[in-house]
Amino acid sequence: MESKNKNGHRIERDQIVGRTLELINSRTTMTLATAKNDSAWAAPVYYAYRCGFFYFFSNPEARHIVEGLTANESSAAIHSPSNEWQDICGIQMAGKIERVPVGREAKTAFGVYLKKYPFCREFFTPGHLLDLTTFIGRFKVKLYKFKPNSVYYLDNRIHFGHRELVDLPDD
Repeated sequence: MESKNKNGHRIERDQIVGRTLELINSRTTMTLATAKNDSAWAAPVYYAYRCGFFYFFSNPEARHIVEGLTANESSAAIHSPSNEWQDICGIQMAGKIERVPVGREAKTAFGVYLKKYPFCREFFTPGHLLDLTTFIGRFKVKLYKFKPNSVYYLDNRIHFGHRELVDLPDD
């Protein structure tokens, strides 16, 4: 499948997936949205992307966590800064927030997170071991992941209102 940009040039499906992954990997903040009893909530979080999941740390008592864990569905958005309507570019996702228990997945996700956000090390004494347990204890947070079941890439640079369903690779 292909799309055409505003100049009539074709954009292949692989290019759309590539642009989506480039956006995911170049941004730092994802906005999570939850709702309960006709009251919506949105919360920005730093995330690290790996194998189709968006990993983040949050206070287990935060509203977006409490609502996100009890709801069957939450949503998330990531976007680039833009000053003009032509520059609007981002992704919209529907999915589920899940807690990541301490173990292999959590350890791997933490490594990816530290690589993306090396400034986290500044909060700890140099020379001391910085592992997942130490990090969780220091900040009183837990590790979570957003697991999307649908991802839409939107890009006004292609044409106004361009929005396309994307299958993210899980490797």
